[in-house]
Amino acid sequence: MPKLATSLFTKLAVMATIWIGFMPSISQAANTFTSTGSLAIARSGHTATLLSNGKILVAGGRNSSVNLASAELYDPATGIWTSTGALGTARFLHTATLLLNGKVLVSGGYSGGNLASSELYDPATGTWSATGSLTTARENHTATLLPNGKVLIAGGDASSSAFAAAELYDPATGLWTATNALGVARRYHSSTLLPNGKVLVAGGNNSSGAISSAELYDPATGIWTATGTLATSHVSHTATLLPNGKLLVAGGSSSGNLVSAELYDPATGTWAATGSLATGRYYHTATL
Repeated sequence: MPKLATSLFTKLAVMATIWIGFMPSISQAANTFTSTGSLAIARSGHTATLLSNGKILVAGGRNSSVNLASAELYDPATGIWTSTGALGTARFLHTATLLLNGKVLVSGGYSGGNLASSELYDPATGTWSATGSLTTARENHTATLLPNGKVLIAGGDASSSAFAAAELYDPATGLWTATNALGVARRYHSSTLLPNGKVLVAGGNNSSGAISSAELYDPATGIWTATGTLATSHVSHTATLLPNGKLLVAGGSSSGNLVSAELYDPATGTWAATGSLATGRYYHTATL
């Protein structure tokens, strides 16, 4: 091989070796957290909703002992938070649901007492407007968007007492109507829309303690039916629908922070244990 070609080959080989040497660092960097813009107001017990435009709406919550009405938008393109229209009523421990029309429905929560009021956020104008009130004031409930565009609210508590009442919000009328109650009163539970159109409610607690039971709601009939029981009672856990149609319940509390996780199979209506978390936790988040 000519001397010039040999020299060029050697340089390329060295460059390739250096690049390969850096590859672990690049991979490592991809699995680390980096700081991004901070909220204007520190808050807990708030909601975070991904909007149709890709921004994230954070609404309400509590700062120390102050209930918040403020709301903020996070722009992933810039990493910056900006204030947007304030809620008509300060609240925390409420629910926020993205409707099919792109608006966000906030309902219930707590602010000196359990709330029945609901509000709609319009991303096009950045403003909130009142809509129909819940038939039952509540906090620590769940809200699930149904395939028909209605929203199912289930369980929750009032005056530190869990209850079983459930109701439906119709965006076409802005009204709430009662539907059949859960078989078991519960709060701090999870509620997930399954691929078959039914809603699975699992775990939570009530005056009897932590709950291991689960129930299915059929929007076609408005009826709840019992389904397989969790191996471990989970409270304030996460529930994530996986691409294979199964549901992953992870962590939570039940006389201690849990590391256990379970999978629900809609085809059989049963739960099976899966790998445990490395660290027990509750009030955490899970993202598919």
